[in-house]
Amino acid sequence: MRLGRSRRSDNVIDARGGRGGVGRGAAIGCGPLIVVGILALLFGADPSEILRMLGQQGGATQQVEQTAPGQADEASEYVRRVLGETEDVWEDVYPAATGQPYREPALVLYSGVYPTACGTGSSATGPFYCPSDQRVYIDLSFFNQLARMGGTGDFAPAYVIAHEVGHHIQNLTGVLAASQRARGRSDVSVAVELQADCYAGVWAHHADRERDVLDESDVQEGLDAAAAVGDDAIRGGAVAPDALSHGTSQMRAEWFLRGFRSGDMRACDTFG
Repeated sequence: MRLGRSRRSDNVIDARGGRGGVGRGAAIGCGPLIVVGILALLFGADPSEILRMLGQQGGATQQVEQTAPGQADEASEYVRRVLGETEDVWEDVYPAATGQPYREPALVLYSGVYPTACGTGSSATGPFYCPSDQRVYIDLSFFNQLARMGGTGDFAPAYVIAHEVGHHIQNLTGVLAASQRARGRSDVSVAVELQADCYAGVWAHHADRERDVLDESDVQEGLDAAAAVGDDAIRGGAVAPDALSHGTSQMRAEWFLRGFRSGDMRACDTFG
């Protein structure tokens, strides 16, 4: 990616290394948190929903944040610039498609565990979007795990960020609220995730064609990253249709590519 001229987003909260964390009153131990990601994979649940329920059971958390610049490292600079690119694209694309203004999400960088409006987040859950506070939460250690799974290259983490921003788009359009009313249906869960993949592709289209920040290899890296986090890739084999939670590797790559080729969020009707 060519991010040297990209704008740094002001919506990143760096809560690593003591800049945020679980305050007094938190009663959720590390044991339950470690299995959140496993529960989400096995039962097709939304990780943020599991986090919310755990937060209710464990008691209230007191969130301590500092919105100071945070650690000036290469990883945080990358995240800030990618998020800035998503903001600049969606501020044009979203109103054109919906007739409504785009409201930017915040992105929280944390390490270990961290309190959110959806419960206590953990690095074991991977990146997630919390609709209750309209924030994306990322423990940067996930990107190392993604690389081990096959999501290599400098575009793979951008795909993850763009996917989570895709969930924010769904929150703005009401898709997430509607999907909650159909909780427990694997086909709805899969449709939600595939639409977020498609929205990531829409963003990549405009980042490439209009903003010239993608290299020749970036689209393939996005396809590889989408395939790496397919249900069959994560579980090491074929998955029954009614046991899917995010979609197969092929499905995820195909919807990312559909969004990339069209550049139109209206092409992302995974529910129809």
